[in-house]
Amino acid sequence: MLSEVRIYTGRPNSTKQPKAYAAHMRQCAVWERAGAVVIPRALRYPPAWPAEPPREKGIDVQLAIDYVAWAVDGRYDVGVIFSTDTDLRPALEFVAARFHGAPRAESAAWTSHGANRALRASNPAPTWCHYLDAADYGSVHDPTDYNVR
Repeated sequence: MLSEVRIYTGRPNSTKQPKAYAAHMRQCAVWERAGAVVIPRALRYPPAWPAEPPREKGIDVQLAIDYVAWAVDGRYDVGVIFSTDTDLRPALEFVAARFHGAPRAESAAWTSHGANRALRASNPAPTWCHYLDAADYGSVHDPTDYNVR
């Protein structure tokens, strides 16, 4: 049984990008009403901003720490990271190697994403990757434009 969905996301600065911040907050509110737990981290703005876009910094590290800490604490039976960010592979590998399948370390990705196999760990133990197709995407797609208000 699914016990929790956590969404790790970069959050725009309310003074630098008030419209993007407002849209982000509306989307987070929808996720939370649906039962998800949102874990935000402030976006980093480079000195050349706005010519250079802001970047998510540290959100992948936060996800990896939580994934490993929750495994150590026995807070899940199966932990699934839905991402193709290869920076998360060490977290999958650690849980797979340390716990030998209890809890299980798994990933998920859209089949249309070219790098979807990149997050799947194979060393020291293989992990399962759930591949979701266009029909799966269609069943969860949210067409809402959160910029409109």
